[in-house]
Amino acid sequence: MSNLASKILYSEKYRDDMYEYRHCHIPKELVSRLPRSGDSIRLMSEAEWRSLGIQQSLGWVNYMVHHPEPHIILFRRPIAVAEEQARAQARAQAKAC
Repeated sequence: MSNLASKILYSEKYRDDMYEYRHCHIPKELVSRLPRSGDSIRLMSEAEWRSLGIQQSLGWVNYMVHHPEPHIILFRRPIAVAEEQARAQARAQAKAC
């Protein structure tokens, strides 16, 4: 599994007025492990996407399934979460100096 996790590709973050977004390309070998509801791939909980080897900071939610390309996992988080994490990181860096 760790070998497949090392092949996960992460997009740059992008945003609109409400959310910050990113997507991950998982190896096609992991697509068979995606959770299903009937015949369709369903959205994953944080525990489920982390079990695939996806590593991200807290606050990200799998918000959409793009069925034509199930190996692309779509995430978003509210901008307020992203901004608070940036402030916390800045405070931690200031203390380290």
